[in-house]
Amino acid sequence: MSAAHPGWIEAIAVYRRPRVAAMLFLGFSAGLPFLLVFSTLSAWLAQAEIERGTIGLLSWVGITYSIKFFWAPVVDRVRLPLLHALLGRRRSWMLLAQLGMAGGLAGLAVQEPATQLAAMVMFALLVAFSSATQDIAIDAWRIEAAALEFQGAMSAAYQLGYRIALIVAGAGCLFLAAEYGWRVAYLTMAGLALVGVLTTLAVAEPEVRIARPPQAEARVIGWIERHGHWPDALRRAGAWFVGAVVCPFMDFFQRNGLQLGIAILCFVGLFRLTDITMGSMANPFYLALGYSLKQVAAVAKFYGVILSIAGAFIGGVAVMRWGAVRTLMVGGVMVILSNLGFAALAMFNEPSVTGLALVISGDNLASGFAGSAFIAYLSGLTNTAYTATQYALFSSLFTLPGKLLGGASGFVSEALGWPGFFFYTSALGVPALLLIVWLGRRVPAAQPAPQ
Repeated sequence: MSAAHPGWIEAIAVYRRPRVAAMLFLGFSAGLPFLLVFSTLSAWLAQAEIERGTIGLLSWVGITYSIKFFWAPVVDRVRLPLLHALLGRRRSWMLLAQLGMAGGLAGLAVQEPATQLAAMVMFALLVAFSSATQDIAIDAWRIEAAALEFQGAMSAAYQLGYRIALIVAGAGCLFLAAEYGWRVAYLTMAGLALVGVLTTLAVAEPEVRIARPPQAEARVIGWIERHGHWPDALRRAGAWFVGAVVCPFMDFFQRNGLQLGIAILCFVGLFRLTDITMGSMANPFYLALGYSLKQVAAVAKFYGVILSIAGAFIGGVAVMRWGAVRTLMVGGVMVILSNLGFAALAMFNEPSVTGLALVISGDNLASGFAGSAFIAYLSGLTNTAYTATQYALFSSLFTLPGKLLGGASGFVSEALGWPGFFFYTSALGVPALLLIVWLGRRVPAAQPAPQ
């Protein structure tokens, strides 16, 4: 058995690696704040009788997750005073972000929505910004802390922790609020942010040899030479911008070429179209078929989460055994077929809990399986000289087209009907599947960037 294709037992054993286990807790830390500034916070505001229009506007704090690539170069290049010397480049930023999250959640806890709404908005922004910054640092640590063949397992452990955190921040926080009030609930969530702090202090900073491409660095040197007449401080700032912001983008195309680079970015933007577009209409679809809220909660929100965790675990093993590209091909087919399952469910006149469970099983297994492979593939595209910046670009890009199409999904479902809508979402997965088959034949795109 070659080292590139280990046996199944060896592939499963990857989850015993300490850094893979650490990703479980870092994933929990990443997932904890998400609902606390979205649906859980909206429930608190609704209970306080805040106008729905105002609650809707507060959802804009989520924009921070989509634009995090703007400050990713800072996380990549700026050394934090004191913390960098103690913890290193990645862990120092992780710790700062986690402390910001804990402080923001504690600040939210002591506010009153009726009289201190402006302060709540500010603390929610602090939590969202700190959470997005933590995502940048954790993604960079994950990529640099393990070789490419272990990235599937790293991403699977991350997804497991993330989904556990969603349950805690969703159902768990609502339960605490019902029993003890919102202040206790959010203070408890702030305390749970220490899970990330302790993990950051426990793990080691990855030992990475930074390999900057000569072409990109030559441009920095050339820029400095061409602007020798500028003041020294301004010249240093300009050189930093070129090296931290311009070079990561240039490096990606220099390594892959223009044609291949554009194809990769198109694949990244298209791969999650089916999931994101379908997801925006999932709950209306369940209710339109006649399923009760309790049935949806039990099957889609609880049982479905468990299946997605299982899918992520299996996907991590498959990446270890087959590699990211082959696993992505299988995952792409699974996602398309699972959406066709929803179309079949829509054709039945009577709602069946068994049918719902079967369709939810296929959808969540496919989503978790493909998700592990997708994260592993993106990880292999980054250069460790610009890990945070390049991965932040990828992670922002893969949600944008889906969000744009998702906004029109209600009109599409009304025009086509539910069966036609799910045939439409299935078809959205075909271009990405064809692209990954094409990319799989271009070896450089599937190989790790310089380490």
